[in-house]
Amino acid sequence: MTDALYTTDILRLAADVPRLDRLDAPDYHARKVSPICGSRVDVDIKITDGIVSDYGQAVRACALGQAAASIMGAQAIGLPLEDFPSIAEHMAAFLKGDVQDPPRAFRAAHVFAPAKTYKSRHASILLPFQAMTDIAQKAAAAAPAA
Repeated sequence: MTDALYTTDILRLAADVPRLDRLDAPDYHARKVSPICGSRVDVDIKITDGIVSDYGQAVRACALGQAAASIMGAQAIGLPLEDFPSIAEHMAAFLKGDVQDPPRAFRAAHVFAPAKTYKSRHASILLPFQAMTDIAQKAAAAAPAA
């Protein structure tokens, strides 16, 4: 039953996760843990003018969580930090089947289409997206009032 879930593309991404080193002196950090399976990601970022300028992560997760971390590690740098809450919402909507495509900057997340019917696995896939949302919210709260 789960053979269809762990596709070659997902396993390939899980085996080659970029940016697996934590950052020295990150501007922000977030840890997210899946309550269902215990998968965990720690994300560190540096920000320059509101743009993610460096990204590091530690990943202790199932193949789905590792694949999601792989996609995030490959795509996060260069994106506006403020975009991540909507990116995470879009990704969750994609997994629920509410939208056809994953977020534009994360088109590689199409590999998770088979996971749409495995709702218990969505939490692992969303971990890096939720970590970036937490960081965006921390940064917004720390920003000086205009």
